[in-house]
Amino acid sequence: MEFVWIPHVAEVTEYRIAQIVDNGQVVQISLVENVQTEPISQKQLIMESVSKKLDDETKKQVFPLLDAILQAQPTIKIKSYQQTTITITMPKNRYERMGRPQVGEKLDVNLRKLS
Repeated sequence: MEFVWIPHVAEVTEYRIAQIVDNGQVVQISLVENVQTEPISQKQLIMESVSKKLDDETKKQVFPLLDAILQAQPTIKIKSYQQTTITITMPKNRYERMGRPQVGEKLDVNLRKLS
């Protein structure tokens, strides 16, 4: 028996099923990275941006007024980076052998360069 060592990349990216198109013979699955978003307020984004442009003395004068103006800004969700998307088309019987995964479920997709 021969032992072959295959280097393994430590980075694993989860993908979530975003869409399934089933035409009867072929199933197309669209996957997006399963990225967590963090809540951040419009106020926080503006304050950080203004903070970078002003010196300390000006910040002391401007921030109380800016804070009052921006008090009612809504909280929004932002992503820290652009998501990778993958679309896979496969025969329907292979999709069924996978257990018929549905939208929202996660799949393990192993992507790496082969030599």
